[in-house]
Amino acid sequence: MTWIDIAANSPFGPANLPLGIFRTGDEAPRVGAAIGDQLIDLAPLAAERLPDVAPAFTGQSLNAFLALGRPAWQATREWLLDLVGDEANRTAVEPHLIRLDAVTMLLPFEVADYVDFYASEHHASNVGRLFRPDAEPLLPNWKHLPVGYHGRAGTVVASGTDIVRPSGQRKAPADEAPTYGPSQRLDIEVELGYVVGTPSALGSRVSVDDFKDHVYGVVLVNDWSARDIQAWEYVPLGPFLGKSFATSISPWVVSLDALEAAEVPLGKQEPAVLPYLAGELTNLNITFEVRWNGQLVSSPPYQEMYWSPAQMLAHLSVNGASVRTGDLFASGTVSGAEKNQRGSFLELSWGGREPVTVNGEQRTFLEDGDEVTITGWAATPDGTRIGLGDVTGRILPAA
Repeated sequence: MTWIDIAANSPFGPANLPLGIFRTGDEAPRVGAAIGDQLIDLAPLAAERLPDVAPAFTGQSLNAFLALGRPAWQATREWLLDLVGDEANRTAVEPHLIRLDAVTMLLPFEVADYVDFYASEHHASNVGRLFRPDAEPLLPNWKHLPVGYHGRAGTVVASGTDIVRPSGQRKAPADEAPTYGPSQRLDIEVELGYVVGTPSALGSRVSVDDFKDHVYGVVLVNDWSARDIQAWEYVPLGPFLGKSFATSISPWVVSLDALEAAEVPLGKQEPAVLPYLAGELTNLNITFEVRWNGQLVSSPPYQEMYWSPAQMLAHLSVNGASVRTGDLFASGTVSGAEKNQRGSFLELSWGGREPVTVNGEQRTFLEDGDEVTITGWAATPDGTRIGLGDVTGRILPAA
C-alpha cells in the first residue's frame, strides 16, 4: 500500500522501488527511486533520515551505494518502504517527487568487469543444433559448469543508446576466404544481468550461499551479437568482436530483496554438480517480452534457466578471481521450449531459414533503423508484478 497515486498496471509499484541515476536539465546526475510514473529524489530526504547512506545518493553512479554492502542495502529498502507506505511522510516526500517523463535516465552504475554466461539449456541446445547439426547439441562440459566468457565493460551502454552496426571479418561456409565489412547477421540476446556490490579479495572465492551478500540486484540486458563475425572468430577461443561492440542495459536496478517473493526452486540438474556448485538454489519467475519495431515477437521465461545466478557467481570466482563493486554478470540468452519463447533472432528465424513476419515484412536479422525493446517483470504468488523496466536500442548504419 502507498499514499502515492499509482496506476494499477505500473511496473514500479510500492513493493519494487528500483534505483537509478537521473538528470533534470543541466543539474548534476543523482540517485532516484522509481514509484509509479514518478521518482523520488533521494539525496535531500536521506540527508536527514539516513545520514550514513546519504552521501552515496549524490554521485553520478550507484557504485558508492553498492559498495556499502548488504546491511546498508536492507536499511535503505526499509526506509524507502516507509517513505511510500506511511501517509505521515507525504509532506516531506512530495516536494521531491519528479515525473519520469521530465528526467533523463543514465547508465545506473560504472561497470567494472562484464561476464556473460550461457545458462539456458533451450538456447544452448538450439544453437548446437544450428551450428553442429550432425553432433550432440550440448558440448560435454555444458551440464558440469556454467559456461561463460569475459566481455568488454567499456561498451556496456544505457538503454536508448543507438547501436552502430559493427564491421569485421566474415566467412560464409561457401566462401574461399574471409571478407571484411558490416555485419549482415546482427542479432539480439535477451538476458538478465546481476549487479555486484560487495567485492571479494583476490585469491578467495564466493560460495553459492554468499550470493546475496555480494549481489545487490538485477538489470535487463540486450547483448547485441554479430552472428557472422562471431561464427568466423569463435573457434578456438570463443566470442570476441562479434560481441564486444555494445551491450545495452536498463536504467533501473531492481534489488534482490524486492524480488524475493518471485524466487522459485531451481530445476533438477543431472548429472549432479560438483560440491562448490551445490546448495539450496533458486531461480526467478521472470517473463520477458521482445518487441521488434513495436511488434511483440517473443516472450522468454527466465525460470526455466538451467544454471542459477548463485552458481554463476560461484563458478566465476572459484579460481580465486576477485569480484568488484560494479561488476556485471549476465545470464546469457533466455529461451524457452516454444518457438515464441526464443530469446534471439538467430533462434527465432532458425539461422535465417525461417523468416519472421514483422509489421507485414519478412525478416531474419536486424536492418538499419530497426528498434528493439525488451521489457520484463517478476511475478509473485499473490499476483504482484515487480517490473524491471525496459531496455531499448536502435540500429544505425555502419560507420
